[in-house]
Amino acid sequence: MIPATPNPADHVEHTATLARPGAPLPPPSPSASPSPLPPVPPPGEPPLTARQAERRRRILRAATALAVRGGYEAVQMREVAESAQVALGTLYRYFPSKVHLLVAVMLEQLQGLHEHIRRHPPTDVEPALRVADTLTRAFHALQREPLLAEAMVRALSFADRSVGAEVDQVSAATGQLILDAIGQSGPPTESQRAAVRVIEHTWHSALVAWLSGRASIAEVRADLHTAARLLTLP
Repeated sequence: MIPATPNPADHVEHTATLARPGAPLPPPSPSASPSPLPPVPPPGEPPLTARQAERRRRILRAATALAVRGGYEAVQMREVAESAQVALGTLYRYFPSKVHLLVAVMLEQLQGLHEHIRRHPPTDVEPALRVADTLTRAFHALQREPLLAEAMVRALSFADRSVGAEVDQVSAATGQLILDAIGQSGPPTESQRAAVRVIEHTWHSALVAWLSGRASIAEVRADLHTAARLLTLP
């Protein structure tokens, strides 16, 4: 487990794929009940006890609510600890920095979206259209809370090697969302895996472009459909 010593640099930006953890989407809400999904412990750590899992959910809910109201800058570790009713040292044992915390929020949001889409899968006949529909729905879920989306995307952008395992979990969750939308029974081919990686990168880049005002919603949709068509290549 990470030592409990707070990191003073956490209140400074690090320069190095939805509003409540695990909640079904849409619509997101930061104040709702705990996630029905099992919490994801830090990479390399043993499974959490029930009390630890509940404490972690409170922390994620608190961080999410702050991000919904004020974006990345509003998520200050001391305020998160106070809102979650945990000691500051306890918070740092779960999440060594704000970047770790917001990347974990992103993972929980993707898991909640994944569960929602499993219950309400896309109905298009072609895999490329199912993937485009799934990612468009994911984008619209993020679009409902732009400050939260901005906070999570900035955290992913600031993540350095110390957050590599957590970022890998986010990438794996995004990739699994795409693979599930493809809907084939057997394992993906190498060409499909390559296409999934490109589609994942396109989704993230389109989200960044929209958040920064460099792309319209229509352009994001068009980019996602264009990337999804890679699945039709031999």
